[in-house]
Amino acid sequence: MPSLSPYLMPIALLVGSNMFMTAAWYWHLKYKEVPLISVIFISWGLAFVEYCMAVPANRYGSEVYSAAQLKTMQEFITLVIFAVFSTVYLKEALTWSQGFGFVLIAAGAFFVFHKL
Repeated sequence: MPSLSPYLMPIALLVGSNMFMTAAWYWHLKYKEVPLISVIFISWGLAFVEYCMAVPANRYGSEVYSAAQLKTMQEFITLVIFAVFSTVYLKEALTWSQGFGFVLIAAGAFFVFHKL
């Protein structure tokens, strides 16, 4: 079975982990009738899966990326996953100002990965 390259494996794991963490934090906004204690335990379960992906992503990723690069990737992936989740699941439209803010964050990510 072919494995992902050491450059792609951490990215794939970070995408998966961010999908679970975004769900853990925001899934319940559509289900306000669910008791808060239930929401907390369900979210903890989702966060456990997130950690099971995020920790290996950083461990494997540290072989080819710096800690700053890994954190930058994680933040950028988080924004992309959240934008999709927010529009598709929560049915909240993204505004121009949010889009502009995301572009500025992406520009910051560019500078983390490129030497000036």
